[in-house]
Amino acid sequence: MSALPIVAIVGRPNVGKSTFFNKICGKRISIVKDEPGVTRDRVYANAEWCGHNFTLIDTGGIVFNDDELNKSIKMQADAAIELADVIVFLVDGKEGVTALDYEIAKFLRKTKKPIILTVNKLDNYELDLAYEFFQLGLGEPNAISCEQAKGLGDLLDLIVKWFIRKPETEDNSLKIAVMGKPNVGKSSLTNKILGFERVIVSPTAGTTRDAIDTPFKHNNKDYTIIDTAGLRRKRAIEYDTVESYSVMRSLTAISRADIVLILIDASDTISEQDIKIAGLVHESNKPSIIVMNKWDLVEKDTYTTEKYLDKLKEDLKFMPYFENIFISAHTGQRVDKIFDLIEKVYANTNKRITTGVLNDVVRESLSLTPPPSVHGRRLKVMYATQAETNPPKFIFFCNDQSLVHFSYKRYLENSLRKAFDFSGTPIKLFFADKKEEEK
Repeated sequence: MSALPIVAIVGRPNVGKSTFFNKICGKRISIVKDEPGVTRDRVYANAEWCGHNFTLIDTGGIVFNDDELNKSIKMQADAAIELADVIVFLVDGKEGVTALDYEIAKFLRKTKKPIILTVNKLDNYELDLAYEFFQLGLGEPNAISCEQAKGLGDLLDLIVKWFIRKPETEDNSLKIAVMGKPNVGKSSLTNKILGFERVIVSPTAGTTRDAIDTPFKHNNKDYTIIDTAGLRRKRAIEYDTVESYSVMRSLTAISRADIVLILIDASDTISEQDIKIAGLVHESNKPSIIVMNKWDLVEKDTYTTEKYLDKLKEDLKFMPYFENIFISAHTGQRVDKIFDLIEKVYANTNKRITTGVLNDVVRESLSLTPPPSVHGRRLKVMYATQAETNPPKFIFFCNDQSLVHFSYKRYLENSLRKAFDFSGTPIKLFFADKKEEEK
């Protein structure tokens, strides 16, 4: 699965970038205030237009000087531009072309990326004011008013046209993203799997800045391993560094991975950040394996593994389906066993259950524990079917979906998991109303 296309909004301060961002994303995410420099770091969110999904990045206003704050904002904008597939260069139609607009245009031309010149604040759609911006040498200016939502549809049509790319060489390798907080051994594990020093390994947290893709073969099967930057707590990220750029790369790595290895430092306590990273993968509906690294550093007795797993089950109760393995990337202990789990989990997420077998299990579950009564009415499930795989999705046709209590939905999910091995992968249950057929 490929990552979503990325669209970066850039421009000098106070041209309406955050207002544009909020309009497109449909909610107020960026701070909007009528003064320069309000948005200092990049903000990103997913958006959709005419069936095209993409990630939109808002950036701080670019200023070319040696002021420390402006240098920081420029660095963040640079990072967004490097990530972007399409750049929306926003200018102020009321103020006209400025010297700073010229500088930014010159800078953007060097990127060799698609640039959509967009003239904002034309509330009365004064197209003659937009024509002045032809002199920036970036093609035809596109007139909009973010405040009044004028011209946004035409602009979005232009943006999504760039998403239709020539088909790339087909890559059938199974993609494995390695996720975790800094210094849990992601690069060490990657290097151990690959058998050579592909990734810089350092005890200093944050050595890996980008998501690094490396294709390789194991047992004559093609894989691509994606080593990612460590995800720190949000409040720990310094926005005058490139780390928030690394976080964005890590998030896109999840979206294009087939399976995610969530690394945890077994020699340390399971942290809030470990749990958040697992939650991020769970919410992305990706199959995953919890990999407890540095197991060689743990003092063990007969009950060490059992106690650790009990704690893990408690902390990760939102994803009780997790598969796990204890390894040492440093010594190579059990690293080769990871591939057995990868193949098992990947098979589980692509598993398809025949309708007949599925309904046998559903009927038995309904019989053993009937749905509770809600205001004198009871849920009745006519039949179920599997709609998709990766992750498995099941549709339950019933008399009234409003009668489905979350606890009963969880019971049905647990029944499916008990009957069929879906370990390592999320599964999704949907309920749809269907009138009972007349007898």
